[in-house]
Amino acid sequence: MKLAGRVSQVSPSLTLAIAAKAKAMKAEGIDVCSFSAGEPDFPTPEHICAAAKQALDEGKTRYGPAAGEPQLRKAIAKKLQIHNNLDYQAENIIVTNGGKYSLYNFIQAFIETGDEVIIPAPYWLSYPEMVKLADGKPVIVNTWAENNYRITPEQLKQAITPQTKLFILNSPSNPTGTVYTPEEIRTLAKIIIDHDLWVVSDEIYENILYDDMKHLSIGAVSPEIFERTVTCNGFAKSYSMTGWRIGYAAAPVEIIKAMTKIQGHSTSNVCTFAQYGAIAALESSQACVKEMLAAFAQRREVIYQGIQGIPKLNCPKPDGAFYVFVDISATGLKSLEFCDRLLESQQVAAIPGIAFGADNCIRLSYATDMQTIKKGLERLDKFVNYLS
Repeated sequence: MKLAGRVSQVSPSLTLAIAAKAKAMKAEGIDVCSFSAGEPDFPTPEHICAAAKQALDEGKTRYGPAAGEPQLRKAIAKKLQIHNNLDYQAENIIVTNGGKYSLYNFIQAFIETGDEVIIPAPYWLSYPEMVKLADGKPVIVNTWAENNYRITPEQLKQAITPQTKLFILNSPSNPTGTVYTPEEIRTLAKIIIDHDLWVVSDEIYENILYDDMKHLSIGAVSPEIFERTVTCNGFAKSYSMTGWRIGYAAAPVEIIKAMTKIQGHSTSNVCTFAQYGAIAALESSQACVKEMLAAFAQRREVIYQGIQGIPKLNCPKPDGAFYVFVDISATGLKSLEFCDRLLESQQVAAIPGIAFGADNCIRLSYATDMQTIKKGLERLDKFVNYLS
């Protein structure tokens, strides 16, 4: 059997593979400390579940509009107007099967053969693969821990060619926890405008910020950048709704229509009754978001201080999201070997940095309970000291 050539161009998801392996080991009764999946360990808030249950009871189980339930599209637009200063209307919104699909759908609608897409590294591992599947060319720009893994204006300018069409911005960032300051966002916006580019802003972690960091949606900087911005987001991280698979994109109407056309021939509509849970998430109290953030903040302190106390390991303190990106260079191991040996010898699951374009690092997610974090740090310390 000969498969389509595009399949061979794409790498499997290491995060999903390692998370699955850790779960399988747990199912066998092995005591695994998993830092692998970017999945909050909190249950979905009860009022969100109750809204979905009510929708089920009311018979909201039929096919819905491909672009999403009108009430949810309006709620998303209102949220973006009030919280992000983005003047979108319901017609500018598409509801997608998870935040990941909002990005994939847009890239399919926007990128053509040979188009270049600038992606700062470390990057979320699916960005380059999505570009490849659209027959575009990922242009990877390496960033460094010394600058908190932020792309500089000079780096962005140097990466631009006549074939450049799109810049991917992720703030707060997976895997590094980097957050661009408002002033840095404004500087990047000016470069994008000056070079007639577009930007897709992945804002899935916007509510997970620490130490008075501020999130600025790049589309809110000016009318000029707003017209060339696609904002992608979802409910998985802020509301612990990972399995609900509800994301969204906000963009000019022409792009939303194109994405809706693709969605109509691929996934159709998002699960109808689940969308009513998402409406409740946006329109009800946000206390649950603040409670989860407070827990993440405590966990961040513990895992960061723990890493700093382990010889040969180092990482910047994350400003957002729920990951630490740990430099393992001093151990002499590359990331895949490091993670394989760590899992086999100490039953600690981590994600190799090679998946994110940085083979000298590993990613640890602290979206897990404090007991796991403390136990996992002890095992990690034991593993590194054994290497010494």
